Amino acid sequence: MTASPSLRSWIASANGHADFPLQNLPLGVFSRAGDTPRGGVAIGDAILDLREAREAGLLQGDAAHAAEAASGTDLNPFFSLGAAPRRALRAALLELLAEGSARQNEAQALGERLLVPMASCELHLPARIGDYTDFYVGIHHANNVGKLFRPDNPLLPNYKYVPIGYHGRASTICVSGTPVRRPNGQTLPPGQEVPSFGPSKRLDYELELGVWIGQGNALGEPIAIDHAEDHVAGYCLLNDWSARDVQAWEYQPLGPFLAKNFASTVSPWVVTAEALEPFRQAQAPRPAGDPQPLDYLLGEHDQAAGAFDIELEVLILTDAMREQGLPPHRLALSNARHMYWTVAQMVTHHTVGGCMLQAGDLLGTGTLSGPEPDQFGSLLETTFGGKQPITLPGGEQRTFLQDGDEVILRARCRREGYPSIGFGECRGRLLPAPR
Repeated sequence: MTASPSLRSWIASANGHADFPLQNLPLGVFSRAGDTPRGGVAIGDAILDLREAREAGLLQGDAAHAAEAASGTDLNPFFSLGAAPRRALRAALLELLAEGSARQNEAQALGERLLVPMASCELHLPARIGDYTDFYVGIHHANNVGKLFRPDNPLLPNYKYVPIGYHGRASTICVSGTPVRRPNGQTLPPGQEVPSFGPSKRLDYELELGVWIGQGNALGEPIAIDHAEDHVAGYCLLNDWSARDVQAWEYQPLGPFLAKNFASTVSPWVVTAEALEPFRQAQAPRPAGDPQPLDYLLGEHDQAAGAFDIELEVLILTDAMREQGLPPHRLALSNARHMYWTVAQMVTHHTVGGCMLQAGDLLGTGTLSGPEPDQFGSLLETTFGGKQPITLPGGEQRTFLQDGDEVILRARCRREGYPSIGFGECRGRLLPAPR
């Protein structure tokens, strides 16, 4: 259910809010001091308490059922309900929170019982993540990284036929604001024949979108491309931290292991498909000479409206910048339009062999770089493998991340005549490796 761009809320901070206007209404899990975490909805600078809204009788029918499922310590029960109850809850919340609605006075009268200042709350992981799969659908990132290792053949033959992915570690996914400790591991220094052990020296970030799975599928029953979007609960930002030197030594023949399993950071709010509906667009035509997707990956609706126009930004804030009072410095500005494969294609391919997805599973898109250097979504690309340092405000240089560096991801949807829709921040500060 798309909200009219002209709708305003009686919650003043929502009107003109860069991330959370009335048209967004993302879901998450929050807690106040001493309280058990519970589900809520971001609206302006506040969080609407879904449990309080339901217990006060503001929600009925499917909307009440959805709010009850979203009132616990995680959103997995809510995700498992699927799209219809989610849309019913959204419609009811729009009616409650819209300025001039028939139910404004009823909702407004609850005041602090219903709305909590976001600044006074702790935000948690929105779901219990059973499984995590990271894809590789950003073709510019794949091409850039491939050139570093295979200048004459950057993309392997399978890339344009199959959505490449690998299974990551769910237990180390953390919510925005959680410090990240530099990992130890084996590396093979240049010119050496024997590996050494110690802290990673080439620590990097990856600018990605996260995809939360809603209703799953039965074991052995693939999800068809025309139904794949029905199994997506919403979207978030994802920083898949990467130890490049560890990765270079360990990834052959099976792929990433310790280089990726020490931490991944997600933003706390789940932005629904309904909020992103005005920012959908056709999947970009494939370049001349590229193969069409195989039939099971080719859907008419998905090709017509399966892509998203989402602006993706990565910034850095170092210890020295903090001491000088400098703001975070932008490292890249990219867009989700640069996905070679759509989200629906990712879901369909993931299940085509019979794999069972479950509510709360998380998919990562892989790094979403653009074609230009100021659009690269990792330092590996921006510094051309560490060969060209970047200079930060204050004169510092970086090839890879140093202890104390904080990486901040942001995302925003913009469209003429429509309020911007944001994802909130996904940030993590790097701590020294354990001794």
